Amino acid sequence: MNILLVGSGAREHAVARAFSRSSHCSALFCLGTSVNPGIRQLCRDYEVGNISDSMIVLNFAKKSKVEMVFIGPEAPLAAGVADVLLKEGIPCVGPKQKHAQIESSKGFTRDLQIEYGIPGAPKFKRFNSIIGVREFLQELGEDGYVVKADGLAGGKGVQVSGDHLKNFDEGLNYCQEIIDSKNEFVIEEKFIGQEFSLMSFCDGVHLAHMPVVQDHKRAFDGDIGPNTGGMGAYSDTDHLLPFLTAGDIVSAQAINQATADALRAKFGDGYKGILYGGFMTTKDGVKLIEYNARLGDPEALNVLAILKSDFVDLCEAIISENLSQSHAIFANQATVCKYAVPIGYPDNPIKNQLIDISKVPNIDHLYLGAVDETGAGLSETGSRTAAIVGIADTIAEAENIAEQQINFIAGPLFHRKDIGKRELIDRRIKMMRDLKKTS
Repeated sequence: MNILLVGSGAREHAVARAFSRSSHCSALFCLGTSVNPGIRQLCRDYEVGNISDSMIVLNFAKKSKVEMVFIGPEAPLAAGVADVLLKEGIPCVGPKQKHAQIESSKGFTRDLQIEYGIPGAPKFKRFNSIIGVREFLQELGEDGYVVKADGLAGGKGVQVSGDHLKNFDEGLNYCQEIIDSKNEFVIEEKFIGQEFSLMSFCDGVHLAHMPVVQDHKRAFDGDIGPNTGGMGAYSDTDHLLPFLTAGDIVSAQAINQATADALRAKFGDGYKGILYGGFMTTKDGVKLIEYNARLGDPEALNVLAILKSDFVDLCEAIISENLSQSHAIFANQATVCKYAVPIGYPDNPIKNQLIDISKVPNIDHLYLGAVDETGAGLSETGSRTAAIVGIADTIAEAENIAEQQINFIAGPLFHRKDIGKRELIDRRIKMMRDLKKTS
């Protein structure tokens, strides 16, 4: 099978490796936004172009005679690239534009929850002006609200009271910034607890769940600093997380299934691709923070690194609507992913500086992200540059591998050293234990 991969970040590097391990992938093609040499070496042909331009993607797919397209990032999905490919009879792993609204519109997702009775929703309101904002903020309390820009923001469009917004005036100012940029926004009740990600493959009817993962959004050790696209993540050997119960996972899986059912009921056809729920376990049970319409980054690096199933078979099951959990079997191993990012990231990152990956001991643990290969060498382009994924029988061993190997990536970069560390995990276990004592 000839397969086209759309996207060129670390997530797509992980996807390319998963395809390359399949006995059914005769040739892989890639359309990316820059030259990622980690992906290019796995491809028969690699082109750089506008991945959100449906005709550019379609023409490359036709030229390459591909029989399947896998769309990695959210922007092409929001732009309707999958719709154009499907109309031309080219199977696609990635939802249609209308289904992708679960990521491209925070308000759409909350309205869907209410309309179809999907559990885990907060109290919320949608806004397109400042009218009524102060009153709703006061109703939720000075430390009880979250403001979310209603559109794609690369994981950086959410501001949380108490963390980012210290008082009502700061909250109002952020809302005004969104209005000034011609966007709508959602204000919702703030959840207290621990976040986790549950990604599920979806064929429109059936789901096959991946191991749960915990991402780390804040830029610096100790969960401080600005929000980022994700500085790293970890998963555990039993596919749970140390602060979760089996019941928490069942609840999250049920919410993902209810969402897939609601999308099919609303639009008359099913969501095909990856349904990625961002959840929080609280003293009142599992709550839905948001949805993404694609694999998470970094979470994809964690889970695909331990996928035992044939990835082409899995994607074909999504397309043919005969998906089951047996298509998505994962090794019982722990993973820790750490990202090296440019100095100044995320607010003012340096760009176009050379990096050196030649001394990384195990290149199979390395995933290249926001890089470009030029005549001068490999340079970082201003976002998350490269990741290392450690795999072992325990989180501690996986963390040790990741920490050792990421230090071999040379360049003006930094990373979070505490991801997967016992001290950080213990704090999260204690936080949930104390929180549930008060319920």
